[in-house]
Amino acid sequence: MSEATVHTIAEANAEIYDRLLVSIEAGIGLLQIFIAVCDADRQREQIITNYEREIAPNIHHYRVNLDRQEPSLRHAVASAVTAKESAVVTVLGAETLGLLRRNDESLDKFFGYLQWTREALREFQMPIVLWIPSRILKEIAKQSPDFWSWRNGVFQFRSEPSPVNTLSLDFEDEDFTTDDRLNSVLSVEQLEASLEKAIATWGKDSRNVATLYAQIGRLYLERFRSGQLVNRERELSMAEDYFKRAIDIQIKLQQQEDLAMSLNDLAFLYESMGRYVEAEAVYVRSLAIKEKELGANHPNTAISLNNLAGLYRATARYPDAEALYLRSLAITEKELGANHPDTATSMNNLAGLYCSTSRYTEAEPLFMRSLDIDRTVYGEDHPAIAIDLNNLAGLYYSMGKYTEAESLFMRSLAIKEEHLGVNHPSTSTSLSNLACLYKTIGRFAKAKLLYVRALESLEQSLGTNHPSTQTTRKNLQVLWQSSPPE
Repeated sequence: MSEATVHTIAEANAEIYDRLLVSIEAGIGLLQIFIAVCDADRQREQIITNYEREIAPNIHHYRVNLDRQEPSLRHAVASAVTAKESAVVTVLGAETLGLLRRNDESLDKFFGYLQWTREALREFQMPIVLWIPSRILKEIAKQSPDFWSWRNGVFQFRSEPSPVNTLSLDFEDEDFTTDDRLNSVLSVEQLEASLEKAIATWGKDSRNVATLYAQIGRLYLERFRSGQLVNRERELSMAEDYFKRAIDIQIKLQQQEDLAMSLNDLAFLYESMGRYVEAEAVYVRSLAIKEKELGANHPNTAISLNNLAGLYRATARYPDAEALYLRSLAITEKELGANHPDTATSMNNLAGLYCSTSRYTEAEPLFMRSLDIDRTVYGEDHPAIAIDLNNLAGLYYSMGKYTEAESLFMRSLAIKEEHLGVNHPSTSTSLSNLACLYKTIGRFAKAKLLYVRALESLEQSLGTNHPSTQTTRKNLQVLWQSSPPE
């Protein structure tokens, strides 16, 4: 998608947001049902955060979730507010209805409750913002025609392909251990210098040369992930080229297992660069080879399932992501054991997905179990522990447990600074998350300081145009604009 198109979407969403905000403010003291449509959880979260911040200080704002067993809009609102309050209510949870298990009847119940909710809601003289995904919008007029006839505005936001979601937390996926055959004690430069001799010795289409190409590509990829690229555009292009060279030889030689690994690495590179469509196609190819060559329940198949799930989660395809994460977890538990670090990784990543869909009670025990396993395996100060702590802190932040969240964010940051360095992208994630927390609780000076540190680090490690850098820069801009003068 072109940069101009991205800007067009962002500008259109800004106009829709302005209309929604005006409608909410005009509806204070009146029963107004607004339907807001958004398919990306972080984008939705940011929009809600923005209008909550801009609502007049004397107006209370509440967030409530639909009960999956009895998804009644009236019940959700009544659980948070009294009829006489001057308030605005945001209703979430519709995005998970009808998706999370076979024969799920929750969406049908939701439509049924909506159809007969006109009189039930009359006592609530306040704006109610009901957030739904686009798939529900397509059905709501047909399934709940009475509700549709008297609801007020509909505000449909388009998904923004670049992560410009400001003042939101980042949950981190853990990576599975990679194959040792691709590890190297040599540098990129040393391996590249050996290429000519390797080709002369083994032949340009030999397995050894393919392995060398894959090693160099992976080293470039690791440089990128750790924020150590010198010339970002050139080195990313080199990584892609080396992976493709390895893949071409592996196809010729029918090296299926090596091919699956190289495809996985290339897909991860595409995902890291934001090239999601290409990444999905390559992940799917890698998974298909592993399922055929190794079997559907092999631990290496679980790795591919996890990676594809991570892509689906990043692009808000939550049901698809959950199905793959559950498969991956089932495989690792059965084949590797309940206390294996790969099992902890699967638990962590599934819990992150549950946080993305506001299923906090399901996320917490998985995060806790993942942390316990990793502590047993790695000790207290490993980077994996830092990721676990960051994610558990993010959960507590989402639940409003700010004191617990702050302590865990600070511990995660300390581990990363010590073991990964102050300029590692993962360290910047912790800085941004802690800044977001401080902004939320009104400690604006600390928030600004941390965002500045995160931005300087990302500009140095990932470059000024990387999506993470752009997001952090926008976070800081929003904070400067919205915080009171010092």
